[in-house]
Amino acid sequence: MESVFGDVRDAPAMTAALAALQPEIVFHLAAQPLVRRSYASPLETLHVNALGTAHLLEAVRQTPSVRAVVIVTSDKCYENREWPWGYREDEPLGGRDPYSCSKACAELIAAAYRQSYFSAPDAPKLATVRAGNVFGGGDWSEDRLVPDILRALLDGRQVVLRNPHAVRPWQHVLEPLDGYLQVAERLCVVGEAFCGAWNFGPGDDDVISVRDLTERLVKHWGGGQISLEPPANAPHEAHTLRLDSSKARQRLGWRPQLSLDEGLKWTIAWTRAWAQAADAGETVLKQQIENYQERSFAVRRAA
Repeated sequence: MESVFGDVRDAPAMTAALAALQPEIVFHLAAQPLVRRSYASPLETLHVNALGTAHLLEAVRQTPSVRAVVIVTSDKCYENREWPWGYREDEPLGGRDPYSCSKACAELIAAAYRQSYFSAPDAPKLATVRAGNVFGGGDWSEDRLVPDILRALLDGRQVVLRNPHAVRPWQHVLEPLDGYLQVAERLCVVGEAFCGAWNFGPGDDDVISVRDLTERLVKHWGGGQISLEPPANAPHEAHTLRLDSSKARQRLGWRPQLSLDEGLKWTIAWTRAWAQAADAGETVLKQQIENYQERSFAVRRAA
């Protein structure tokens, strides 16, 4: 694997990187991914998530080797109406906070490029993918629930919840990644029929509140204290968010392989191993990926 480090806000560097590598398949995952940070840095968020996506697609236009592009956005790209049912791929886009707005913009930019530049039979095939709230070993991002809980548990501190009643679609990160790979495969093998937007969310049983998720994680950890301390004058965050993944289930044959409790246990296993030694964490991570792949391939063979 060859790594080139850069900034998606640097359009010439992006174009130069693709020209040098001449990839066939491009996955765009670079982002400013945090809602609360977007309130503090709205221009950075819009520049990275919206204009960065445009920079990538411009670079793809100048790279004839590219056959397929998968743009990762977010479940928060939808206009959130606090519905109790899941959003489908054709629901209106929107965003009350800068992060959600930036992801809706990325979706619109991708759709415009697909229709304006990538509609010819020999053009790259373009899809966007939207996942729920993901977690897994190796994520230590700020203001993200599962990493915040694990940091507190490792340090022996109370777990502080700022929005305990918020409902989210929780899933282990390997779940949507498997879906993204399947979309890329279909874009290359089948083509135009698999362009467009795709949701990859958990089953209904795994759409639960922040407090419920925290209590499960603390239980699997083996103990810990939870404190409810909603901050004063906190920026708005959506209360309820669900995804409808019927399209991916029906057309790709994709479905979650891990229950929520399994995903949390896998994340704890990685965290405990990593706390002992970085190499141990890497070993556990590779084992989990191999285990997940075996499950996914078995489901595809059965289908």
